[in-house]
Amino acid sequence: MKAVREVVEAAIDAGLDVLSLFAFSQENWQRPAVEITALMSLLEEYIAREIDDLREKGVRVHVFGEIERLTPAAAAAVSRMMTATEDNDKLALNLFISYGGRAELVRAARHLAADVEAGRLTVDDIDEEEFRRKLFTADCPDPDLLIRTSGEQRLSNFLLWQLAYTELFISPVLWPDFGRRELFGAILDYQSRDRRFGRVTA
Repeated sequence: MKAVREVVEAAIDAGLDVLSLFAFSQENWQRPAVEITALMSLLEEYIAREIDDLREKGVRVHVFGEIERLTPAAAAAVSRMMTATEDNDKLALNLFISYGGRAELVRAARHLAADVEAGRLTVDDIDEEEFRRKLFTADCPDPDLLIRTSGEQRLSNFLLWQLAYTELFISPVLWPDFGRRELFGAILDYQSRDRRFGRVTA
């Protein structure tokens, strides 16, 4: 919770528009029941502690994932947090909870198939833009920068569609120790890069 608070504050100071955090993956449901219970309680505690501060700082919170799998208390807390911050516009904080990238793609494909079956779309209507509209993040820009903490060098099933042209930054710092200095360092590194999106520079 300390790391989240510090990174959110640093993101506001850096002038970021969107900050996305991968809080709980679908694979995490395979953990021991006692650990899952503790994680759900931690989520509730974070919301209870931070909701007023997030609202005051102008942070609008979105939660993406299979929220229906959360405990009733955790789901209610998530709903309360989104409602309380929905009018804010200083920073969009996207929390990915009970989320998996592959599951998101399957969900999008099913929605497209249902639209075709119902006659709302034809197969020829399906392109990248139409597919994007079926993702959880349909209203969000693709990330410019992915920061992977703890020295890990894998995507871990996170935003597989959205990260197609995202710059990667690998930090050796463990997430609980990640803070303002580390975030600013990653942003400075990003600012030195030449993003061509497959094109050549003039």
